[in-house]
Amino acid sequence: MRLLGLFLLLAGSTAWAGESAVLASGARLHVDRHEADGARMRLYNGEGYLEMDAVQVRGFEADEPEPSAAAPANPVPAPPPPAPPSPPSPRELADAAADRYGLPRKLVRSVMAAESGFAAQAVSPKGAIGLMQLMPGTAQTLGADPHDPAQNVDAGARYLRDLLLKYDGYLWHALAAYNAGPGAVDRYNGVPPYGETIEYVRKIDQAMKNRD
Repeated sequence: MRLLGLFLLLAGSTAWAGESAVLASGARLHVDRHEADGARMRLYNGEGYLEMDAVQVRGFEADEPEPSAAAPANPVPAPPPPAPPSPPSPRELADAAADRYGLPRKLVRSVMAAESGFAAQAVSPKGAIGLMQLMPGTAQTLGADPHDPAQNVDAGARYLRDLLLKYDGYLWHALAAYNAGPGAVDRYNGVPPYGETIEYVRKIDQAMKNRD
């Protein structure tokens, strides 16, 4: 009986092919094959066998063939990673900075157009850098990297806001100071008589008055 229990344990814990012996008790044993020897029955399992009275075996049934492993389905390719977002355009940077510092969007765009023509890599003969044409010293005072477009525009808009506050909202004074420096505006108590500065102020003032 102990041998039968061991055989049942092995049969229940191993994947078998072959046949099933149906015992008189109703139990089923998976075996490789069987042999009848008179009143005895041998049930072979691997290299061993179990022998019992033939009357204890009701019959045999062929095992169902094990289903073949299904071929793996073609894996669905993973979607490509999303493309990194495009950097904001100069006009988008201008609008964002204008909103941040409470300035008209058209003003910041007009200053950017007059300063660099929306060219992020622009450098003037005097050394002014980037979209808002910041001088290195001015950029350093404002804590910005003038070669970084976002920092350049943010600092330029912030500087323009500060100039408007300095000159009590007088646009011409602020624009003249942005172009020629506050010292020149203070010295002349207004727009200095520089042809470049006069044209600069006129150009931006006209752009502000035009309807898009």
